[in-house]
Amino acid sequence: MSALVLASASAARARLLDASGVRAVIDPAAIDEGRIKAAQRAAGATTENCALALAEAKARAVAPRHPGALVLGADQMLECAAAWLDKPASLEEARAQLRALGGREHKLVTTAAVLRNEHVLWRHVERARVILRRFSDAFLDFYLDAMGDRVLQSVGGYELEGLGAQLVARIEGDYFAILGLPLLPLLEFLRAEGALRA
Repeated sequence: MSALVLASASAARARLLDASGVRAVIDPAAIDEGRIKAAQRAAGATTENCALALAEAKARAVAPRHPGALVLGADQMLECAAAWLDKPASLEEARAQLRALGGREHKLVTTAAVLRNEHVLWRHVERARVILRRFSDAFLDFYLDAMGDRVLQSVGGYELEGLGAQLVARIEGDYFAILGLPLLPLLEFLRAEGALRA
């Protein structure tokens, strides 16, 4: 069976793979995400196209270190009223993002790409709608205090699999994709590729 390399530092993606029985080597990609996003934005790209470009760039950066292996890159972008939100850089930025998202719907785009050497073998785009509830400033203070720097690890500042679930009113879409990885389509691809038992 082929080895899988995860070109990501995301603990959530690593947990999803591990919990589903997929053993992966973790080798985070070092790419300039800001430069790629700016170029995609300037070219009029959609969030889907931009997130896919980022996923492929991550896999492409790591693939030369693992000849012959399947290298998985993934990315997630949040769009609300045409604005693209990134992972917050500080607790104050997380507070501002969550206040802006409270009571509103936003779109999460989750993408993945698998390369072997320089060849793209598989791409996938998953879209989900998330509606955050209207929450009080007191709850937001409680949430940020309880989460601490962990809010800086997730686009939008919330983790659906943890305390962040209390911020959410409704989701429409694939749960695993909202966590950061289109897991079920990925497992199907890995089985077809012979990397998992069929």
